[in-house]
Amino acid sequence: MSAKYALGLDFGTNSIRALVLDLSSGEEIASETAAYPSGAHGILLDESDPHLARQHPGDYPRSMERALKKTLAAARKRGVAGKNICGVGIDATGSTPLPVDRRAVPLGVQERFRNNLNAQAWLWKDHTAAAEARIITELAAEMRPRYLAKCGGAYSSEWFFSKILHCRQVDREVFQAAYSWMELSDYIPALLAGVKDVSHAKRNVCAAGHKAMYSEEWGGLPDREFLTRLAPEMGELRNRLYEKALASDQLAGYLSEEWAAKLDLPAGTPIAVGAIDAHSGAVGSGVGRGILVKILGTSTCDIMVFPAGEALKDVPGVAGIVNGSVLPGYIGIEAGQSAVGDIFNWFVSRAANRGEAYHAELTEKARRLKAGQSGLLALDWNNGNRNILTDPDLTGLLVGQTLLTTDYEIYRALIEATAFGALRIIERLEEYGIRIDKVINCGGIAEKNGLVMQIYADVLGRPMEIAHSAQTVALGAAIMGGYAALKGQEGFRRIEEVLARVCRVKKKVFHPNENENRTYRQLYQIYRKLHDAFGVKGSREDLYPVMKELLEIKREG
Repeated sequence: MSAKYALGLDFGTNSIRALVLDLSSGEEIASETAAYPSGAHGILLDESDPHLARQHPGDYPRSMERALKKTLAAARKRGVAGKNICGVGIDATGSTPLPVDRRAVPLGVQERFRNNLNAQAWLWKDHTAAAEARIITELAAEMRPRYLAKCGGAYSSEWFFSKILHCRQVDREVFQAAYSWMELSDYIPALLAGVKDVSHAKRNVCAAGHKAMYSEEWGGLPDREFLTRLAPEMGELRNRLYEKALASDQLAGYLSEEWAAKLDLPAGTPIAVGAIDAHSGAVGSGVGRGILVKILGTSTCDIMVFPAGEALKDVPGVAGIVNGSVLPGYIGIEAGQSAVGDIFNWFVSRAANRGEAYHAELTEKARRLKAGQSGLLALDWNNGNRNILTDPDLTGLLVGQTLLTTDYEIYRALIEATAFGALRIIERLEEYGIRIDKVINCGGIAEKNGLVMQIYADVLGRPMEIAHSAQTVALGAAIMGGYAALKGQEGFRRIEEVLARVCRVKKKVFHPNENENRTYRQLYQIYRKLHDAFGVKGSREDLYPVMKELLEIKREG
């Protein structure tokens, strides 16, 4: 088939990445990034509240323009001009809602609110709405238990309605000024398409289903009666949100004359409906039936798909079960951990003036240890537990320290803890009939940290494969942008044929060590005791043997 090119735009936590992809061969033609200029690495913080994390919405178009211009200039040097781009795909962090006016202009860029943190984008990692999440969970359990069945049994402080309800509680001026709220993954496609009426903006089912309790089963978003019970103004807001959400193989619109001129792209270029970044990363990694994609970064998202025509049980403790959220024709399943890379970085950064050299030193020394040799065991809840407990008020724990415990032993125990947390999620999925034949990893940790990948292989007892592309999220966005634009044409009749052509894995595979896995199976049973004792209300776990069992495993090693 002749070469066809698509553009992927990935709006991450700290920066935006643009990527031009050859859809016929899978070759990545050009890719560039641009950091968000505001705050600390693009994040607006509040020293008085460690749970707050916002972003300035004006950073998004500015950084997008910089990244796109650099990417398209690099593509031109390789013979691919802007006029050759057939479609644009977009992903963004989620849930990252923005309060907007009737014309879809974010309040945070307006003079009246430019210094008000509550008028900015509420970044995915903002946990200020923990109390509101509990209120929503309790009301849904009472009134609409089916809402919770599709999102693991509890609503999260990271999600859409928790954040909006919290805004109402703490800042009525911003809440009342907001005509509506938009996910970042909906705002960017609408911006590029020149949408001037928020009611005309297309909304994506990925964010709607996984973060806003949207389902076709009950007619879309939570009903007005339910939202009114939360607060009368929340019920009124429902009519100003949206009725229908679409999958990313649909079009959100076409590139406006204004943005076409800015970017040197043809006006009218098709723009796909957006998606959440992790789900886009799964697409770029080649997700399919029986394939678990782990997107490993500051936090971790686990993404799977299941054929939409087959019966699937609701899975308690996962972050969402949504038809069409990852691939058309499949139910998307999301789970994850609130902190993984963030835990490693937290520990390394505690050492003054040591920097990257210290990280490398810890990694090398930790590599020499065997499973159980340190006598340590940790819980990976330094930023709460996303799944399967969905509890932001849980905290980290380290058991087994002595006066001889070293820093690299602690570092390895923290890595092992995140692997045990990953295993707990896999167990839950398999308990409910979701077969996992293969694990593909992507993201910075998968790319750069072989120690983590080997420990994961040993703990999970499965080979760890690595996605071939270092930019799977932007790659996934480009795939969906091209597929939405060319759907039905030769080579684009089914999404599976595009993924088979474009997505690959690296030759290097991390295989489990049988002896290490045997020891980790013992340690995991102790991890489960701690997990349930501290994380499951009413647990009757006896913790008396834990320290002694760790010492016994250490001595046997």
